[in-house]
Amino acid sequence: MMPRRYTDCMFAPRRIQHCRVCGASTAYRVPADDNRERAVCGACGEIHYENPINVVGTLPVWEDQVLLCRRAIEPRHGLWTLPAGFMELGETTAEGARRETDEEAGATIELEGLFTVLNVVRAGQVHLFYRARMLDTRLDPGPETLEARLFREHEIPWDQIAFRTVRETLEHFFADRRDGLFSVHVGDIG
Repeated sequence: MMPRRYTDCMFAPRRIQHCRVCGASTAYRVPADDNRERAVCGACGEIHYENPINVVGTLPVWEDQVLLCRRAIEPRHGLWTLPAGFMELGETTAEGARRETDEEAGATIELEGLFTVLNVVRAGQVHLFYRARMLDTRLDPGPETLEARLFREHEIPWDQIAFRTVRETLEHFFADRRDGLFSVHVGDIG
């Protein structure tokens, strides 16, 4: 079970209390020509938009194996995931996915295309995973990873997968591989 502090901060709506422009207090109201509540500064009138966060990553493959990383950080410390993390300003989704793969696994990859786009509405996130071909099997996990290793489908620790987005991405991958045709999968995580 996740510690309460992670549940609270991940799923509670973000609330902006002070203006990022002038520091004055904000209040939530529907601005003119809008259709939903926004944080609006009472002093300068700045409207603050709260938008989903992009999580980007890869599904690295070597022959008939996929690369998973065992998390060294919360949430889900000790569980397995694909190399992924928050997209940074100034990078594309592909650049972010490559960076996360390098930071978390130290794997050398070649991207093969967008594979899953999964909306996690309750967490305010969109997860984008790219299929990736590993160029070799050398791994050099970073500080966020306890261990990085390759798994065949029957070896995947399904009961120790950290996130539903990762589970669904893996399930789509193995089904597509059996069918011999990879496509882009889009879905919503309840």
